[in-house]
Amino acid sequence: MKRAVVICPGRGTYNAPELGYLGRHFPDPALLARFDAERARMGQPGLAELDGAERFTMATHTRGDNASGLIFAAGYGDFLAIDRAGIEVVAVTGNSMGWYTALACAGALEAEDGFRLANTMGTLMQRALIGGQLIYPWVDEDWVPDPARKAELLALVEVLNGRDGAELYLSIDLGGMLVLAGNPAGLEAFERAVPPLQGRFPMRLGNHAAFHTPLQAPVAAEGRGLLPASLFHQPALPLVDGRGQIWWPGASSPAALWDYTLGHQVTEAYDFTRAITVAAREFAPDLFVILGPGTTLGGAVAQALIVAGWRGMDGKAGFQARQAGAPLLAAMGLAEQRTLVEA
Repeated sequence: MKRAVVICPGRGTYNAPELGYLGRHFPDPALLARFDAERARMGQPGLAELDGAERFTMATHTRGDNASGLIFAAGYGDFLAIDRAGIEVVAVTGNSMGWYTALACAGALEAEDGFRLANTMGTLMQRALIGGQLIYPWVDEDWVPDPARKAELLALVEVLNGRDGAELYLSIDLGGMLVLAGNPAGLEAFERAVPPLQGRFPMRLGNHAAFHTPLQAPVAAEGRGLLPASLFHQPALPLVDGRGQIWWPGASSPAALWDYTLGHQVTEAYDFTRAITVAAREFAPDLFVILGPGTTLGGAVAQALIVAGWRGMDGKAGFQARQAGAPLLAAMGLAEQRTLVEA
């Protein structure tokens, strides 16, 4: 039996190739119907309708009030599909919104309550749509870490924040990438201050707000008013949060978990790199299983493991050699890797 850390993806992972993902993979039609009952209660189109659309549209499918529900359902459905006879899940973590999915996978929330959390917060953020996000690398194209460059970029963020009306913060430490968030003046100031890289960076993220920054304080407050602490339980599996803290079964406070989820997790930077580092070092898994939808999180996980020096990997070539020999990552959004873990 293989020991696995499960990783739940966040926003930006349900795109055109993922259209129909729930129809192809979700294993429990009755549960999906219950998710859609919550959507109907909020006057929103059902996930089955969105996922079954004839074509993918950015305007519809990437909105926070639609994308969050689609991504949660796809991820949770993939978790249910893991072959538990051959794979022992030793811990669960996630990236950004993926924390909500991780809570449900680990049993700290019932499936319907996890969906309610993800859908509610996605809806609140879409309604407010405060600020935006962009992404910029600090590793080179071979994924070799350059800590000095990272420090320079973070120092630049501090310099720009507060200058000429700019608000700019680290949003997510994402492997070899920095996801920055702020108001339009802050994002534009950063874009002017750094050189373009690889023909696509700095890259704005469409329909993304200034997640994981103080700008989201009003959303956090509204979420705390709508989502009571009574929804949360002791996790059944260890959870690694966006600070690298482990929430252990039988030793966690559900009230503290609620407080983190609708407090720090919304308004402070999310350190995904730290979460992966802690998960690797504390649980020493044979495999990292990345739930769907999408395949974009694999690079960030690999980069985080390289930054951590996991198993001697020091760049893309080292990771690819390790992956080719005995796969370290299994992304369920890729058909050939899904077969490694699906029941």
